[in-house]
Formats: sequence, C-alpha cells, structure tokens
Amino acid sequence: MSGDSSGPVGTAGVPRARHKAPAAAAPVRPSGRDRYLDLLRAIALGRVVVYHIFGWAWLTILFPSMGVMFALAGSLMARSLNRPAPGVIRGRMRRLLPPVWAFAVVVVPVMFAMGWKPVREEGLWWFLKLANYLFPVGAPTYPWESGDGSGWLDQSWAVQAAGPLWYIRAYVWFVLASPLLLWAFRRVPWATLLAPLALTAVIGTGLVEIPGETGLALTDFAVYGACWILGFAHNDGLFTRVPRYITVSLAAFVMAFGLWWASGHLTDEGWNLDEIPLAQATWSLGFCAILLQYAPAWRELPGKLAQFDSTITLANNRAVTIYLWHNLLIMATVPMIDQLWKIPNIWKYGDQLDAAYPALTLVLIWPLTAVAILAFGWVEDMAAKRRPRLWPNGSGGAPTSKGSAPPAHAGPPDRR
Repeated sequence: MSGDSSGPVGTAGVPRARHKAPAAAAPVRPSGRDRYLDLLRAIALGRVVVYHIFGWAWLTILFPSMGVMFALAGSLMARSLNRPAPGVIRGRMRRLLPPVWAFAVVVVPVMFAMGWKPVREEGLWWFLKLANYLFPVGAPTYPWESGDGSGWLDQSWAVQAAGPLWYIRAYVWFVLASPLLLWAFRRVPWATLLAPLALTAVIGTGLVEIPGETGLALTDFAVYGACWILGFAHNDGLFTRVPRYITVSLAAFVMAFGLWWASGHLTDEGWNLDEIPLAQATWSLGFCAILLQYAPAWRELPGKLAQFDSTITLANNRAVTIYLWHNLLIMATVPMIDQLWKIPNIWKYGDQLDAAYPALTLVLIWPLTAVAILAFGWVEDMAAKRRPRLWPNGSGGAPTSKGSAPPAHAGPPDRR
C-alpha cells in the first residue's frame, strides 16, 4: 500500500512567541473549511489512484501525496488542540476507526473463506495481531497468498488490500504524539522540525537497521514527521511572518538535496521516492513548505475551480472510504476488463488490449469508487455523529460549512 525546507520557515518569527503560553502561539483562524486545503487533499487522493494504476515513478516527484496529506492533517490536528488533548484524540480515533472496522469486517472473512489458517501457521500470537484491525498501532495480519490462483483475484490480493493500512497506523501514531510534538514545536521549533529528518537519516538509510514491522513503522513516522510538524507551522500562522523568497530558496535547497540523494540510491523502481526514505522526507518537506507558504485562505473555490466544487467536497467527505477501498477496486477492474477477451476475434488485437489495460482501469475505477462510497461511505458520517448521507457532495448546502474534516489519506499498492 504506496508515499510528499520548512525548518527555516518554522523558525522565523517563533522567537517572539517562544516565551508565550502555548495557547497564545496559535493565531485566531476563521471558522469553516479551508477550500485550498480541501483542493490539495482531493488532488492527493486522485494522484494516488492514478499512481496505483499506471505505476509511474515520476508521479512521486510531481506531487508527493503522502507528505501533502500528512502536512494537511498536522495543520488540522494543531487547530483542534486548542481544546483539551484527551478529547481531541478520542474524537480523531472515533472518526477514523469505524471505517477501518467496516473494511476489516468485509476483507478479513474473505481471507478466511479463501483458505487462510492463521492459528495453524502463527499460533495464538495471531490474535494479538488481529487486534491491529481494531486499533491499528501495529501491522495488521494477512496471508501473503490467498486463494488457488484460478479465481478472479490474484493470490496477492490480501497483501494489496491491506496495503493502505500502513498510513492508518502512521496517522494513529501522529495523533497520539501530537500533544507532545506541538508542545515541543512551540518551544524549540527548529529542533522539533529537524528531528524527524535526523531520525530518517539514521534508520531510513540503513545506518541503523530495525527489523520487521517495527522498523517500517518507525521509518514511516520519521519520513513524514517533518511534514506533520510543518502543518503546525501553517496552523500557527508562521508562514505569514516569513518572506516568500526565503521559504522558496530554502525549500528548493532541501528538495535539491532530496533529488541528489535519490540519484545515488535508486532502487529497482527507479525514481520512486517512496522507496528512498531520506529523499522522500526532504523532497516532501520542501514541496509542502512551498504549498503552505503560498496557501490562500479560501472559503470557496475561485474562478474555474468552482466547477469542481462538488467533486472536491465529495472527495473530502469520503476521503477515508476512497483511501481504504481503492486498491481492492483497482483489482476488481481486472476480471471486468478480462471479459473483453470473450469478444470474437479479439485476439487479433491482443497487444493493443494489453497496452490499454491501465487506461481501461482508469475509466472503470471511478464508477466502482462511486459504488464503494454508496455502500460504505455512510460509516464516516456515523463515526462523526452525523446523519448518514449517501452522496455528500455539498449540493444540498454550503460545502464550506457542511464538509467533514477527515484525516488526509493516500498510499500505493506496495506499501505507499
């Protein structure tokens, strides 16, 4: 499941507020949804789906979705922490977990039905791993091969289906750590912002190796930690105190370092930054710093962007559903496209049909996503203690006031 410098930005202006009470560090922000952030989230989700279909490594450079999503979530989390932290954390968990449970209720029984025998393979320890579907602080358990290979689903379908859960785990870690991270950021912003990069340089480059899922979880936390903290800077209004040329210059330097590092550490997937932790961390940090430095406070989408208002509203209101189910939906397009081979004499165009597979998948994924939204999206409303809605695209009212604030999500079939 696949994963997008502001250190100087966070520092400028902070010394004036360093000795103030934490609550006074954050300026008063207008109420309602920020449609610029909603736009970025919708773009990130769309980019993730396209990346999973076509597998173009350059997309991780063009728009580092995961870094963007973590930065947006960090900003929203800092804004919420103007209230008591325990209540904020409970609220975040209440809104996140029910959609994950709905996903697990469907997927895990199918794993069993297709021959998974985890107790025989792993013993009673498996039950503790299963708990990660209830509260994902660790890696969920799933079979590496499921089925006999002769059915509609590839035997690796369970791995692909569970892939997006890496982001859910990272998000939970960040939410739990946010009260401490925000406290530290408002006192020692430079150290707090750069600490995740330092950690990435240690455990994300092989200098220190932590095996298993623990190492993967720590690496994810380190790679995107600076982006999450960058969201704190955005919420606290620090970008308005920094000349844009300083932000852009320093961000460009950090991004250039990321590309330089990637050039010497390319994997079998080439320039896929998701597979190069330090490059991903630095490129994402610089990219997000520029996006947030130029962030307008839109209460509605301007100009021609307004025509996409309902789509952006729907994507934000169903971000968790789209993220959790999109890998399975991509796999579901395969048996549908395979039906074309039943057309008489289609074999003459076999090469063209094979080449058209990704494009056909891109066409089919959107109606399938609509079906998933209708079938499972209402769980997000129930989790947020709202009246269930089948298609919350804002057409029944003002999107800026009725849109939900879901955590930012996205991630590819491998892990990102």
